[in-house]
Amino acid sequence: MNDTLSTNNSQINNQEERLIILDTETTGINPKEGHRIVEIGCVEMINRQLTGRTYHAYIKPLDPRGQVLQMEQEVINVHGLTNDFLDDKPTFPQVVDDFIHFIRGAELVIHNAKFDVGFMDHEFSLLNFAHRSGNKVPMTADICTVTDTLKTSKDEFGSPKTLDYLARFYKVDGLIDRTYHGALIDAQLLAFVYIEMTRKQSSLNLSVGEHNSNDANAVRRLSPERNKLKVIAASADEVEAHKERLSVVKQKGGEPLWKLAN
Repeated sequence: MNDTLSTNNSQINNQEERLIILDTETTGINPKEGHRIVEIGCVEMINRQLTGRTYHAYIKPLDPRGQVLQMEQEVINVHGLTNDFLDDKPTFPQVVDDFIHFIRGAELVIHNAKFDVGFMDHEFSLLNFAHRSGNKVPMTADICTVTDTLKTSKDEFGSPKTLDYLARFYKVDGLIDRTYHGALIDAQLLAFVYIEMTRKQSSLNLSVGEHNSNDANAVRRLSPERNKLKVIAASADEVEAHKERLSVVKQKGGEPLWKLAN
């Protein structure tokens, strides 16, 4: 499937809030190691309503020599995009104009924006380097603003939460089939999560008086005499395995989720 730009006939009022829910899939976790974007998925919302407009592109990744960049099986297992599938897809320079046109002037809503924007700016920079004498491609900050729902989740829950966690918490995980973590699929799921995350509560009862069991909004206080929670410590083997996994992530230029929202 090549890049697709679906539109409707309605005119967008400049006074309306236009959001683009965005996600990408990549060949790895660190663009500084030569990893590239292989899929972009965008969903449009106007005034918190889905419009039906989407942008979707599969992209053939190239290395600095112009050769097809081969992905490791571990990465393929995440998003399901194989090297053979991407072989006849357009390269990033072939889709960049439509992509920028779709997101320009909007507010991007991204879960872990540091990751996706980092890859987007890397792709834009590569284009500028290849065409130093031509027109410069703008960076993401010059095209639109960005809201990071990973940081929003930290504000809401006290620690950053994954998209899977938020989808389950807001009970929207059943709305999308996520056998693989495709960019458009995840963007659609994040759109439902974002609507629930930002929904204004119709009523809020912060009464500290006597608890009314019939009031769903009343604050429920735990008894100070309740049993203490049992703390199960990790075994030595589990701690060592955890350290080894973090070491692999660090070697590839990544950061644990709980550090990304700081």
